[in-house]
Amino acid sequence: MSAADQYLAGLKVLIVEDEPFIALDLAFGVEDAGGIPLGPASSVAQALKLIEDALPDAAIVDVDLPDGKIGPVLAALRPMVPVVVHTGVGLPELLRKAHPELLVCTKPTAPSELARRLSAEISQHSQGEES
Repeated sequence: MSAADQYLAGLKVLIVEDEPFIALDLAFGVEDAGGIPLGPASSVAQALKLIEDALPDAAIVDVDLPDGKIGPVLAALRPMVPVVVHTGVGLPELLRKAHPELLVCTKPTAPSELARRLSAEISQHSQGEES
């Protein structure tokens, strides 16, 4: 993989996904893009613990987890951390209203595509901080 493909180079990316095979695939996609996967967290509680231990640079999150919806995780991350939501059910209206700026990708989206979209979110977030 070329240096141009390393668009997440050195960035810590929190993976929040309760399906083990999808979580592993996402972690490999982050690594392929040069990022450092954190987790995966398979529950809201695990994700919040990882965030408490070290705020990630970015995150890829699922909406529905065994212990509830991702709202508390989004509240802990946003607006400081760029997030891409990866879900099969879409973003519930309550979360959409609370976080209208979130990029939502419908499952299945290839991990390489999620990494590219996350990179774009990171760039957009960085530009917003500079202005």
